[in-house]
Amino acid sequence: MSRRTPGAEAAPYLVTDTAALAALCTRLRAERFVTVDTEFMRERTYWPELCVVQLAGDNEVAVVDALAPDIDLAPLGELLADTAVMKVFHAARQDVEIFLLRFHAVPTPIFDTQIAATVAGFGDQVSYDQLARSLANAQIDKAHRFSDWAARPLSPAQIAYAAADVTHLRRIYTALTGKLEREGRTPWVAEEMGALAEPATYLQDPETAWEKLRPRSNNRRFLGLLRAATAWREREAQRVNIPRQRLVKDETLLEIAATAPSNINELARARGISEGFAKGKSGASLLLALEAAKALPESALPEAPKERGGGANPSPALVALLKVLLAAKSEEHQVAPRLLANSEELERLAAGETELAALQGWRREVFGEAALDLRAGRVAMGVDGRKVRLIRA
Repeated sequence: MSRRTPGAEAAPYLVTDTAALAALCTRLRAERFVTVDTEFMRERTYWPELCVVQLAGDNEVAVVDALAPDIDLAPLGELLADTAVMKVFHAARQDVEIFLLRFHAVPTPIFDTQIAATVAGFGDQVSYDQLARSLANAQIDKAHRFSDWAARPLSPAQIAYAAADVTHLRRIYTALTGKLEREGRTPWVAEEMGALAEPATYLQDPETAWEKLRPRSNNRRFLGLLRAATAWREREAQRVNIPRQRLVKDETLLEIAATAPSNINELARARGISEGFAKGKSGASLLLALEAAKALPESALPEAPKERGGGANPSPALVALLKVLLAAKSEEHQVAPRLLANSEELERLAAGETELAALQGWRREVFGEAALDLRAGRVAMGVDGRKVRLIRA
């Protein structure tokens, strides 16, 4: 283990056995916060393969070899579950998904510097590299970004690259939390972290996976077949551990739902489905899923997508005005526009809907109230110098 001398960064070290990991996690559990990152492989699998975990405290930075033959990651799970220690990530979703799958719980409490940076005025989806330059005065070496992290042994350069992801993150976190505290935005970030703490954020329900395909059909029988085919793909991709799109592409699922094949020959005629696939175990299970969907009564079929705003088409002019208002409020409060509302929400708002994230919590305070006033005609917009201003009607 390497300890840091005042004014110097701790030299990273590699952890390859359970005893060393347990000792590390015991020390880190005395910290106020710990920065965390992972390196994993997922290009050829459904489930991410955890290869490396990086951890940094105030006095040390460690790279944990998650594939080492003599390591049990249980002490890491205990650290991630310790509510007295803040776990700090950048762009946390994939890392948290991995830990949820491994330890059956989301790390808690959790802080995502990417989300916090959008609240603090650094723009949409700000990268770790950008924050490192802006807040930690550090330049990230990108040479090992696409390393094969499953290959062993890990090189000194890989270890140094992995360690940098949590070393600079400590200064980024400190700078961001200070800025948010000074500007009174800490509660805003707390709301955003709420979704990260929910296991449902990371777990795909096979029975609702069809909704992501956004089918343009009111035919409930078609939707029932699509639901069955998409749920089958999710479960089958998990079973054989390959990416869902590599198993069957979205457009193929839509075609299968439209043609409703009943046998191997009909299934094999779908684009992207080979004869070998249709004749194999996967093809047989897909046909069984489709047959079960065909037998469902009308009442058990999914509802057709409902029209937004009760069927009313939003005024394009009102949508355009809301976009201007969104840009103005984003500029005024130095918040990324997409964090306040996206294009779909603006259309729904223009159509009269009220059950929107833009009208809840801090978003309502920053943008939502003004948007409702604009929609109701209580305010207009004008230009004052180089800024857009609201004018009470």
